[in-house]
Amino acid sequence: MNTSIVDIIVIGAGHAGLSISYWLKRLQINHLVLEKGSIGETWRTQRWNSFKLNTPTRINLLPGRDNSLIEDEEFWTAGEFISLLEDYTRKFRLPVLEGYEVLSVEKIPNEDLFSVSVSEKGSVKKYHCKLVIAASGFQNKKHIPVISKNISPEIIQLHSCDYKNPSSLPDGAVLVIGSAQSGVQITEDLVDAGKKVYLSTSRVGRVPRRYRGKDIVEWLVLGGFFDDRTADILDPAIIKARFAQVSGVGRQGHTVSLQYLARKGAIILGKAINADSFVLSIQPDVINNIRFADDASRNIKSMIDQFIIKSGSEAPLPEEDTADIPDESGASASTETSLDLRKNKISSVIWATGFDFDLSYLKVPVIDDTGSLKQHEGISEIDGLYFLGLPWMRKRKSSIILGIREDAEFIISKIMEKYPGMTGKENLLIS
Repeated sequence: MNTSIVDIIVIGAGHAGLSISYWLKRLQINHLVLEKGSIGETWRTQRWNSFKLNTPTRINLLPGRDNSLIEDEEFWTAGEFISLLEDYTRKFRLPVLEGYEVLSVEKIPNEDLFSVSVSEKGSVKKYHCKLVIAASGFQNKKHIPVISKNISPEIIQLHSCDYKNPSSLPDGAVLVIGSAQSGVQITEDLVDAGKKVYLSTSRVGRVPRRYRGKDIVEWLVLGGFFDDRTADILDPAIIKARFAQVSGVGRQGHTVSLQYLARKGAIILGKAINADSFVLSIQPDVINNIRFADDASRNIKSMIDQFIIKSGSEAPLPEEDTADIPDESGASASTETSLDLRKNKISSVIWATGFDFDLSYLKVPVIDDTGSLKQHEGISEIDGLYFLGLPWMRKRKSSIILGIREDAEFIISKIMEKYPGMTGKENLLIS
């Protein structure tokens, strides 16, 4: 077994790992980026065919890139974003090794070094390094509720990351469970293809795609919404909230509300809470879920209106958006508290229920008794171990591509403070 020595190992070649690699390369720090699959692996394997990013292309700014020539109205497909990551790697000659799966990261006893075991084409290689930056993604383990085990094996079940297109499903109706971004977008993809779709909802907010002449994300950036610091958030429900209902599909994207999907033919149900073979128990909360989304959109628009007034910004009056009109009467809701899959000819269930994280390769004590990472703003309690790409790592925008530029600069600045002799380049200022 060969052992190689390197200063820093970055785990993961998504937008987070490549962003920190940009700075390490610029600082002439000896490092490697290890990726178990290909560059942007989860964008290749966990997205459906019609998927588009929900943030406008122009704001998805990685370190060293200038997006000034990109139009605000563009929304990348997964394939386009993968191409950007590949071009980024080539342009800056980042030292990425694809097909290198990290098996374990351990501290070497009595030394300030880590031992990193890696599988590459069936052989195991070891690296020793001073620092490790885990940027392998923190939504990389499918979360499927335990009630799935109670559903008859005659029903096809898959997670949203395994869904590709309507034609890949068997004949019959589809039950989508989960009404955050993935759930509503997959529901629309299915109904547009002529599928009968039942959508089991939960309490998820909604934002309009556009408001008063701008994309909603542009307003939220201007108003400082994404700069809310994690340390200042007192309500843990805000940290745990699912991504809001909205879509980047189409020239300017569009609003996706539960009432909009109902008008397109989807059956809007409450939360699925139990299953017994072919019958699911449904919580009678669907009207509350619709109103929760309506209230979230109303609050966001009110916040933007206040920002426009206070900042003296010029903005047109609100445009008409039929998908964003509140469903005051709950007319789009189905109040059924039981769903018979066989009776309704439902042949498949898609679990749009999000992800957990799997950092089992870290053989160091980084998880506390509650299952949370022992870290602060990406700095681990284990000396020499850093994280990047954490949701809410430092600010609200840490959860999206927009935040990676600032978070990468923060981590690299902390590394330089603690290990000033590591860089091969002097006096490089990091903002």
